[in-house]
Order: sequence, then C-alpha cells, then structure tokens
Amino acid sequence: MLYYLFDWLQKEFNVSGTGLFQFITFRVALAVILSLIVSMWVGKRIIRGLQKLQIGESVRELGLPGEVDKANTPTMGGFIILLAILIPTLLFAKLSNVYIVLILLVTVWCGGIGFVDDYLKIKAKRKAKAEGRSYKKADSDGLAGKFKIVGQVGIGLIVGVTLYFNQFVWVEREVYKSNQADSLRAGEVYKGESRKVIDGVEHRFVKVKTAITTIPFVKNHEFNYSKLLPKSMEQYTFILYILVVIFIITAVSNGANITDGLDGLATGTSAIIGVGLGLFAYVSGNIKFAEYLNIMYIPNLGELSIFIGAFIGACIGFLWFNSFPAQVFMGDTGSLALGGIIASLAIMVRKELLIPIFCLVFFVELLSVMIQVSYFKYTKKKYGEGKRVFLMSPLHHHYQKLGYHESKIATRFWIITIICMVLSVITLKMR
Repeated sequence: MLYYLFDWLQKEFNVSGTGLFQFITFRVALAVILSLIVSMWVGKRIIRGLQKLQIGESVRELGLPGEVDKANTPTMGGFIILLAILIPTLLFAKLSNVYIVLILLVTVWCGGIGFVDDYLKIKAKRKAKAEGRSYKKADSDGLAGKFKIVGQVGIGLIVGVTLYFNQFVWVEREVYKSNQADSLRAGEVYKGESRKVIDGVEHRFVKVKTAITTIPFVKNHEFNYSKLLPKSMEQYTFILYILVVIFIITAVSNGANITDGLDGLATGTSAIIGVGLGLFAYVSGNIKFAEYLNIMYIPNLGELSIFIGAFIGACIGFLWFNSFPAQVFMGDTGSLALGGIIASLAIMVRKELLIPIFCLVFFVELLSVMIQVSYFKYTKKKYGEGKRVFLMSPLHHHYQKLGYHESKIATRFWIITIICMVLSVITLKMR
C-alpha cells in the first residue's frame, strides 16, 4: 500500500526521498525491520491474550525430559508469525504482483488449516475440563488427517494452475546479445521478443511459457517437465506439473509440522531456509545477476524478496519467545503455514529440485516417522510384535531419548540447515 502512495508522490510532486521505494533492497530492509517490531511488540500481547484465554498446549506423556514443564504453555502463537509476515508485505510490496498475491493466499490458506486443527484440539480440552475429567490425546487429534490433505491439495492445485497458466508468469530466455544470435527450440516462444540495454549492450529476450525448473550441479541446468512424458502426451505437461506442485506443498508442509516438536527448532530452521530463498528470488528476478550467474531470468519475481524479508523477520522475532524455554508454541497455525510458504517459494523461484537439500531437516524428520510406522507395522504383522528403528520418532525425539538436551538438538539441526543452504546457493555457479 505504501509503495503505491510513495510512487504517486514521486510522480505527481517529485517529493524528495520517495524514490527509495522503487528499490527492492530498501523495501526488503523495511520489511525485515517492521516484521521484527510486529512479532516482538505484538507477540507479547498475543501471548498474554492466549494465557488469559487459557489456550495452552496439551503435552502427551512420552517420558521425555522437560515435557511436564511445557504443559499449558500458550499455543497458536503462529498468529504472531502470520501478522508479522502479512503487515509488512501489505505495506511495502506491489500488491498487483501475481507472485505476491499467490504467496499471501498460501500464507492465509495454510495458516487457516492449522488454526482449525489447533481450535479443535483446544475445544476438546475445554470439553474434557467442563466434564470434570482429564484431557487425553484420544479426545481429539484436531482436524482429521484427510481434511488436512484436502486443504493442502487445494492450495497446491491453485499454486500449480496459477504458475502454469497465468499470463503474468513466465521465464525470459535470451536469444540475441550484441551481434550473436541464438536459436530457440520450436514451440517454446510465447509471444514477441523484448529488448533491453544492459551496460550499453543490447539484449533480446523472448517469453517462455512452459514448466521448467533448475537441476542442481548440472551444466545444462534447465529441465522441462515435458521431457518426462512421451511426445504424444506433451500437451498434458500441465497435469504432471500440477501434481508435482501438490505433492511438494503437501510434503514440505507436513514436514515442517512434524519438525515443530522442540523449542525453536522449526522456527530457526525456517528462518535459515528463508535467507537462501530470498537470495534465489532476488538474483532470479534481477536481469543483471541472472545474466552473470547464467540462470533463468524470471520477470517480476524480485518482488517476492519483500515477502521473504518479512518471513525471515517474523521467524526471528518469534524465535525470541519460542527459544528454550519457550514462552509460546506456534501450533499448527504456524507450522503448516511455514511449510506451505517454503514449498511455494521454492516452486516460484524454480528451485523445487533443491528442496531435498535445503529442507533436509524437514525431509529427514518426515522420513523418520514414515520409516518408524512402516517398520513397526511390518514387524507386527510378520512376528506378532512391533519393532522400532528409532527410540522414538520424529528424529529429534530419538536424540532426546539418547540424552541430548533439546537446545543442543535444535542448534545442531540449525547448523545442518545452514550447511545445506550454503550448498544450495553455490549450485548457482557450481555445475
């Protein structure tokens, strides 16, 4: 909103200083600062409100150290993260940008799914209290898993359809630079070429409307989803692409949800991932950096940097309250939103094949649960007694059972994420 105000002041009255709002880096800095202020200032008040409403976490008796101390810690703190993301983005970003509109929808949608889940759990707890009995996890597991999946599939469908068919989403491929021409493969040109002069050199681009992504560590690093289909079925590439998007958003969202089991673990991990995704969005949306790094140039994508700046600030601000010992938990309201946002951003910047690297912690946490459950069922069916691979799943509980303090586990998982994110970033040149 403020972007349009200052843009009008600049054009109509040439007010000094208003031109700064044209620079993405300036607005990113403002978004980070404001998100930190919102999360830390509003956060205190939301935590007090949750305490007054007696919206506390119900802790299962798992035999883990410190679990009793976590009982009745306010939950649904994901509202702090959502507000700290939405307010700066609405103020500083171009709200007509398709990527901004789409990622705001993902934020609200996934946060809404998490809110319903948290609300049903709290409702069951209050009902048990009113009936004079102790609350058990069996009273309510929140929103049924199938309804969560339906919600995640729904937003995945919207994201996939928008990115494939929307007229304002495309990649620009260079076909002419100075006096040297390059050829395009048939069928990829969307419409006419555009000309841009960069440092005195004329460049010509064409719009490419197709489902392409980046393959890490490969010289010819672009991959077209249509290559996965027979020639006769290439016209159905959009179906394959949408299915891939749905799978990624569902998997990463659930991975983030499962990871949110220790104080600060999911929040800190998400903030680190956000830094890397912000860098990807900025360089892919900047024609000079895209040319230098020899990566695909995606017009209008740079605007996502403002949202990602707010995302990083929101995670860090929430970490102020969520670090050990946590004063508030994000609940599914926050964790499902974080996962959905990260997955959608990775898809928008065409780096979805890098997700297993920079989301390694989410991936391993989710995989540990799948392995534990599958192996238990298999051994129970075969031997009559279920056996376990880990002392407890998700993986962070396995390390708790081994005697590691949760702060050490969270910190080491952050370090692993930093290493993975650095590795992902250097793939821009390492191929």
